Amino acid sequence: MNISVDQVQQAILYLIAFILCVSVHEFGHAWVANRLGDPTPRMQGRLTLSPLHHIDPIGTILIPFISAISPAALPLMAWGRPVQTNPMAYTRRFKMNTGRMLVSIAGPAMNLLMALLASMVIVIAAHTGVSPRFQAGIFNYLVQLNLVLMCFNLLPIPPLDGGAVLAWLLPRSWQGVVDFLQRYGSFMLLLLVLSPMLGLPLLSIVMYPMAIVIGIWHAGLVWAINP
Repeated sequence: MNISVDQVQQAILYLIAFILCVSVHEFGHAWVANRLGDPTPRMQGRLTLSPLHHIDPIGTILIPFISAISPAALPLMAWGRPVQTNPMAYTRRFKMNTGRMLVSIAGPAMNLLMALLASMVIVIAAHTGVSPRFQAGIFNYLVQLNLVLMCFNLLPIPPLDGGAVLAWLLPRSWQGVVDFLQRYGSFMLLLLVLSPMLGLPLLSIVMYPMAIVIGIWHAGLVWAINP
């Protein structure tokens, strides 16, 4: 397997960007849980943007780097250290189910916020004469990656954040659906990630709406730069 210097550089840039995206995502979970009255994330040192407190050596560094440097070697699997929370400690201003939803959706919301901030940097850079290569790099490594993480984590499959959102949306009469997904969601997620290796188009189907979101976002940036 021949790996060029350019591939290594791109993999390192991707890895740095992914670590930043994961850090803001997990911080979002920790911050909202803390605001709801749960001291667990703060006591475990997760109430910080420092990547050192959020990365998993294998899931945040090793596997993403190998996946980036050689997509054929491993499917794109990556994760950070999950933020541990205690829903029993959440404020009683909200139902426990609502508290779980708020904590869960905070991670994708932080990725959306980071994508917005990175987009502002791109627009400012474009209007100040910064090179298009820099603008493209910011879009590829910060805007696009954050949008992918946001959309993927909102899939209604536990243990993804979208699983808690689905549980909050469904009526109590659908509790059986929630229980089924909580029991088998991890297997469904693994099948989804490994589906390209099995010759199944599942991941492509799931990624299609993400591609639409990214395309619309890119078109909006182009309009903001050249209205």
